[in-house]
Amino acid sequence: MKTRVQKNELFQPAKMSVKELTPYLFIFPVLLILLMLVVYPLSFGIYISFFDTDLGNRWNFTGLKNYLAIFTQDRFLNNIWITFKFAFLVVAGHFLIGILLGLALNQKKRGITIFRTILVLPWLFPDVVIALIFKWLANPMYGLFNSFLLEHGLIEKQISWLGSTQWAFAIVVVVCIWKGYPMVLVNVLAALQSVSSDIMEAARVDGANGIQLLLKVILPAIKPVLTTTVILDVVWWFKHYTIVELLTSGGPNSVTSVVSIGIYKEAFQYFKFGKAAAMAVIVFLICFLISKVFRKVLSDDE
Repeated sequence: MKTRVQKNELFQPAKMSVKELTPYLFIFPVLLILLMLVVYPLSFGIYISFFDTDLGNRWNFTGLKNYLAIFTQDRFLNNIWITFKFAFLVVAGHFLIGILLGLALNQKKRGITIFRTILVLPWLFPDVVIALIFKWLANPMYGLFNSFLLEHGLIEKQISWLGSTQWAFAIVVVVCIWKGYPMVLVNVLAALQSVSSDIMEAARVDGANGIQLLLKVILPAIKPVLTTTVILDVVWWFKHYTIVELLTSGGPNSVTSVVSIGIYKEAFQYFKFGKAAAMAVIVFLICFLISKVFRKVLSDDE
């Protein structure tokens, strides 16, 4: 009889106390938000990528047809190529400006806080505001770019900066560099302030010049921060939409047609939501691979 009671006790579910449940109660709201805002949209996007659908009455299962269609489209492959160029140039500009300014601002001088505040301002403005300001500056009729260049004799006639296949891509890249460099600046500046001054002084005593100090001491010391920053920056600008759309809408002649604009047009102009979802899944996979490659290449093995 005693043995039977012991066996029954083994199969009874364990009861958790309020103290043991407390961590799960704190986690639950965040988990619920992640499920609603991240997991569900991603899952639904992958699901509809296998359909020819208008998200209403038409739900025709097509399997991998949408994926095969976009990879046989020159337009999509061209958009991917433009996006890679765009992301590479923008992120390279961010890191060049961000690291140089971070080094310049990492000094204990009077009034340096004012410059730190001013140089971070572009990051605080919404993308819409930035795009509209630069669209006004680049206006061929009354924009300040043309007015300044004409006044100083640098150009002979007005230039349509955003309507020219020669200049549109460069202008978009410059605007995005100006908008996004403060993110790198803030991270680099925070990392630099954690570098020990003793290490810097020891390197100077050993005869290291400024370039050697930067390449051999400073950058290796802040490498973990740079790795995380470059991954976030590349992924963000690889899928960027707002500034490019407001400045050029992918034109002229598709020279600024990044992949996010192609996805938007497929979904909301041509109403091919399944195909647009398939394109979005491809972009998600590319961003995932980019993060993996950067972590592998930039990982600190020591």
